[in-house]
Amino acid sequence: MKQLLLALSFCLLTPLAHAWNAAGHRLTAMIAWQQMSPSAHEKIKAILAHHPDHGRWAEKAKSSDGAAIFCEASTWPDDIRNDPRFQDESTATTMPDNGRHKNWHFVDLLPDGSVKSGQLDRQIERFSQLLRSTAKSEQISYALPWLIHLVGDIHQPLHVGQHGDEGGNQVEIENPFNRRLPFTSLHTYWDDLPGPPWLRGKRLEQKAAMMVERHPPPKQTRVREWRDESHRLLAFAYPKAEGSLLPVITEEFHRQAHEITDRRIVEGGYRLGRLLEEIFGAGVSRGTP
Repeated sequence: MKQLLLALSFCLLTPLAHAWNAAGHRLTAMIAWQQMSPSAHEKIKAILAHHPDHGRWAEKAKSSDGAAIFCEASTWPDDIRNDPRFQDESTATTMPDNGRHKNWHFVDLLPDGSVKSGQLDRQIERFSQLLRSTAKSEQISYALPWLIHLVGDIHQPLHVGQHGDEGGNQVEIENPFNRRLPFTSLHTYWDDLPGPPWLRGKRLEQKAAMMVERHPPPKQTRVREWRDESHRLLAFAYPKAEGSLLPVITEEFHRQAHEITDRRIVEGGYRLGRLLEEIFGAGVSRGTP
């Protein structure tokens, strides 16, 4: 009984998972940045300079470099979950607004492939179109961080989940590879695989380069196909082995999960970079702020 209570206490202390952690989103953003032209870089830097949190990003990154700001902007939709300037939902229909929009971060599919809940794929399409169709600095300075972030989210398998377990947040597991959180949710386990959330600077660049070297560029395809790829990976996302109290992460499962994580981050980075290059790269005739 004491062991069971200990396990439950760890579960209750586990924070509600968001998406790839900050390291995962920054890695996706860094890989995307490396795919874009200097012309796209300049336009994106100008857009993000209009965002009200640009100063905070520079402070966190300890740099005003365009790549560093771009990587910090990638975590903004998660950062606002605990920001008193924002509320859980907003009735606004245009950007910017003060909603946290929690249902934009995921999409749950039924067995027949239809959408049960969540707007992740729809919002990626929406923001892509918005960035193509307007030059209003205030709108696109909000839309761009959302797009950067959501492209990362859609490549995390548990963000294209099966309805009923909140993307693995309700599935508790034993994780012998994390002494700090030996009992946690499955979603938190996956989110933390990319690395420590403080990963920045040269170490971030080095890890992104190593991941790109190990995984080939993916086909660009469509947003729905990115979604369906993640959904198919759910077959490998849930541990089958039983531990002393809960399903346990084995060495083989842990190795495979790391491999899937690295590959999906690389794929998300390439696809985000190509998408933004298409929108902002050389030869694009749209206006800029």
